[in-house]
Amino acid sequence: MIYLDNSATTRPFMEVVDSYTKASLTFFGNPSSLHRMGTEAEQLLLKTKEQIAGILGISSSEIIYTSGGTEGNNLAIKGTAYQLKGRGTHLITTAVEHASTIEAFRSLEAEGFKVTYLKPGPTGQVTAEQVKAALTNQTILVSIIHVNNETGIIMPVEGIGELLKGYPKVRFHIDHVQGATKVPLRLAHGLIDLVTFSSHKFHGLKGTGFIYKKDGLRLTPLFHGGGQEGALRSGTENVAGAVATAKALRMAMELYEERHDKLLHLRNQLLEGLSEIEGVVINTPKELAAPHIVNFSIPKMKPEVIIQALSKRDIHVSTKSACSTKRSEPSHVLLAMGVGKERANSAIRLSLSYLTTEDEVSKALQELQHLIPELLEVVK
Repeated sequence: MIYLDNSATTRPFMEVVDSYTKASLTFFGNPSSLHRMGTEAEQLLLKTKEQIAGILGISSSEIIYTSGGTEGNNLAIKGTAYQLKGRGTHLITTAVEHASTIEAFRSLEAEGFKVTYLKPGPTGQVTAEQVKAALTNQTILVSIIHVNNETGIIMPVEGIGELLKGYPKVRFHIDHVQGATKVPLRLAHGLIDLVTFSSHKFHGLKGTGFIYKKDGLRLTPLFHGGGQEGALRSGTENVAGAVATAKALRMAMELYEERHDKLLHLRNQLLEGLSEIEGVVINTPKELAAPHIVNFSIPKMKPEVIIQALSKRDIHVSTKSACSTKRSEPSHVLLAMGVGKERANSAIRLSLSYLTTEDEVSKALQELQHLIPELLEVVK
């Protein structure tokens, strides 16, 4: 089996699964309970935050556990909008965000907020100059995806953060779900207020994640109840999930140090091999992209045909975001980049992990080099 859909989800590390199982059986007490079992669970939860904080160079008080990227983006975006609506009602994001961000902003628009969706250039990037031009005296939030989940294009978020230093009343949120453990993002320099992480993108477990929230920053909670997670995320804490998240993050960051260059080499191998296949158009610019995502189109072919044909050969790839892949619409990311409907309708995404091997990439390319010309002959 060759798995090249790691942007949808990664295979959890066995050590992560083991740590989750051990914590589930040993520290099953409710962290809010006053007895010894509850206290031990609470202490373990706090320890996981200290471990994550040490890896990211932040304070443990700046970590809020969530169920993953969708909840994290919603909490950061809606929590900010509701908290600061007395100050202003204008929000800025891009036209190439993940569905969880786009839909959160659309929901806020229905409630009366005004949203500017910045359109990228043909490279897929927006610029700090575009953000500056969109700012008004009513702007309270800028939210930008770091690594695009469909194309792998890296946004210049640190430059945007530098710009926003001059606008202290505007909060800056980054969707770092695809970038975490693949593309560095400095949190300690104070330019970013909120960052979303999702564990299953770096070999953790589905249903777990966290946001970074700068100390002193206030959000309006989306859930109400017992006031867990600093009164921002009520509900009994998932202690075992937190243990697994901390373990996965540590292991994935160690692999970043060991295998980042190898991952970049594999991505370049894919780009070079695909560029030699007649009928293929590359949508991922090599110089602006993360080391693990390659997006390409075959304009005369439905992507489902390629995906199913590869799946029969036990090679697994995808079209666009897994959250949107069952919808028949063309990729909103590629449309926003101006590539045209036919190309946006025929996009395929290959995504790697630190566990992907050179042999797997070579075999996948060999299959594509034979399969695509054959299928193009059929649709002529």
